[in-house]
Amino acid sequence: MHRRVTSHIIVRIRSSHTEFAYGLTMKTILLNSLLGIIFSMHFAFAQPTKPSQMPADSEIRQLLVDRIDRDHQSVGIVVGVIDSSGRRIVSYGNLAKGDKRPLDGNTVFEIGSITKVFTSLLLADMVQRGEVRLTDPVAKYLPPTVKMPERNGRQITLEDLATHTSGLPRLPSNLKPKDPANPYADYTVDQLYQFLSGYTLTRDIGSQYEYSNLGGGLLGHVLARRAGMDYETLVRTRICDPLGMKSTGIALSADEKARFAAGHNQSLDTVAYWDLPTLAGAGALRSDANDMLTFVAANLGYVKSPLAPAMAAMLATRRPTGMPDLEIGLGWHILTKDGNEIVWHNGGTGGFRTFIGFDLKNRRGVVALSNTSTTAGVDDIGRHLLDANLPLVQPAKEHKQVAVDPKLFDGYTGRYELAPNFILTITREGTQLFGQATGQPKFELFPEGERDYFLKVVDAQITFETDEHGKATGLVLHQGGDNHAKRIE
Repeated sequence: MHRRVTSHIIVRIRSSHTEFAYGLTMKTILLNSLLGIIFSMHFAFAQPTKPSQMPADSEIRQLLVDRIDRDHQSVGIVVGVIDSSGRRIVSYGNLAKGDKRPLDGNTVFEIGSITKVFTSLLLADMVQRGEVRLTDPVAKYLPPTVKMPERNGRQITLEDLATHTSGLPRLPSNLKPKDPANPYADYTVDQLYQFLSGYTLTRDIGSQYEYSNLGGGLLGHVLARRAGMDYETLVRTRICDPLGMKSTGIALSADEKARFAAGHNQSLDTVAYWDLPTLAGAGALRSDANDMLTFVAANLGYVKSPLAPAMAAMLATRRPTGMPDLEIGLGWHILTKDGNEIVWHNGGTGGFRTFIGFDLKNRRGVVALSNTSTTAGVDDIGRHLLDANLPLVQPAKEHKQVAVDPKLFDGYTGRYELAPNFILTITREGTQLFGQATGQPKFELFPEGERDYFLKVVDAQITFETDEHGKATGLVLHQGGDNHAKRIE
């Protein structure tokens, strides 16, 4: 996914409702840092070097100290690492703002979209058991009253959902939460069915990768229907129990509630937990670092389990993402560079940011869990620990906000193409200007001039290029360089 890296755009997905992604190439790095998170579809790679050893605990702890005490990007972080020498847990910070209790490997976090990896593992396992096939139409496992979208004679399959190539949007348009602080809580199965039955696909199925929380949630829903049990029971029965993961699930015991970290927003204020009853397969799971390391250990072959064939099958199925060196397997994103592969996913909810990844060739893995939803997240920490050549996100520099006439914003709203399949959408809400990259969370833009704006979450700025009437014809994203984007509408 990177050639020398040109810029990196992220993709995380927490948006008002979720998380993910990454980038590649310098353009990649740029964009990636831009939001500093998610979906990182472009990792910045330096010149090939000999694989480094996993850092010492003291070095890992210093990364966490810097992120929390210097950059104020989290209240508490737990990191777990594993390699041939064993597994280690390093933590720093507190269970909650104002609560001085420390974190450890047993602290429970919302893991957000990492849940999709579990959902896709369920799919791979059910294929191994002969219960479903990857090529089965999703409609086969829905009530006959539900009309799944089709296009040009092709039906959406289970594999299409797991690889984010179904053509379904990131979120259903009828997701209109009564409580924005818990956006999925009141979304019902009936609403899901209504959306599917009325949706018209805008492109051919399988033709393009587009990260979809809707697709991940729908996959979990239909697999649970096929198994004849609810999603959480299916995860516990097929994955957690065989691996001995006792703190992973959705409903929490009294003991788990006592170990549950509070979630915090970008201002480090405590926020509500998220509930995803209908789209559970997209991001409802909670877990701790010890359980997540056990899951990584199983994927690396350090822990023997009946899930090994299914785990291997998740990486055997691959589709392109449209980004250099980055593929999508069943659930996992796979970055290939210089003969090495980094397999990863991240997650984000209203109060948490999480990362899980491993290097198959060198048999090492990382889990990073933060109880704060700042866009800097922990993706860069996870990637850096897997490969020291991958840089850490740097905190934003100081910029002075000035007052401008909000009417100027009307000339800037629109869509700008930063990279193929990566669009930056600029919108106005009253006196505020916002940007949102494909599959990523919305961020506010603050004026330091009539055409110049800055982000507070990371060190990135945007300059609008305008015509004589003040209407933008393009923009330049300043982050690790100047990245030009043409206005496309």
